[in-house]
Amino acid sequence: APLYKAKVIDKVQSEKAALWTGQLCARWLVRVIPFVNIETIPSIETDPDPAIWVCNHSSMLDIFMLLACDKKLRGNKKRPIKIVYWKQLEDNLVTKLLFRQCGFIPVNMADNGNGNDNEYDMSSFRSLLKDTKQALEDGFDIGILPEGQPNPNPEAGLLPIFSGAYTLARMSKRPIHMMAMHGVHKLWHPENGMECTGRNVKIRCYPHGRKYASGDEFIEVFTKVVGHFGQTGEDIEDVQGWLDGTKWQEQMQESA
Repeated sequence: APLYKAKVIDKVQSEKAALWTGQLCARWLVRVIPFVNIETIPSIETDPDPAIWVCNHSSMLDIFMLLACDKKLRGNKKRPIKIVYWKQLEDNLVTKLLFRQCGFIPVNMADNGNGNDNEYDMSSFRSLLKDTKQALEDGFDIGILPEGQPNPNPEAGLLPIFSGAYTLARMSKRPIHMMAMHGVHKLWHPENGMECTGRNVKIRCYPHGRKYASGDEFIEVFTKVVGHFGQTGEDIEDVQGWLDGTKWQEQMQESA
């Protein structure tokens, strides 16, 4: 930020530097926290294309974990990422400072309790679309948590999925890539706070992002692939078939 204010670097360079610094700090913090054991399952691309990334959401630590493990999950050639986040997270001064310096994208949403249906402020979506388009042009990927609010009981499945990730991907003509996390809510539960009930966390980066034909297809695949991993910490049977679209096509043919 000081270099940006002094006009030594531009805004994009400042945001990328802040993101790099935030990820570095997060990586070192998870190394020194004694009660965390993180297993990462990466998908490394040597020449990644611009993309929209989606992941499940069960804890206030989710974004921190994704920042800490991003290098292991996506490799050294990964594109920098801007995450769409609930604006009320700025009530925490550390989160506010990090997210704003990294140029992360806020969305307004009612504080109606974890586990309840999301109530979005639709008037904020115009700026969301504008900021997303600019971020992609500036060389960033976009990260979205389609559940909106933390899920207090991921073992029972996902919260209702908001299809905004599909809308952004369709409008920007970018593929959607999927990630999934398991066990983070046992470190910091959305309702019980830092009442640690488990130390093992698994984070999975799936290969082969693609463009989805409809919001319904995206929601179904996200539910099957990411929802199952969030519940069990393991891949659903025939995960590749869900990722490449063949399972969805079979499902449509059976219901026709």
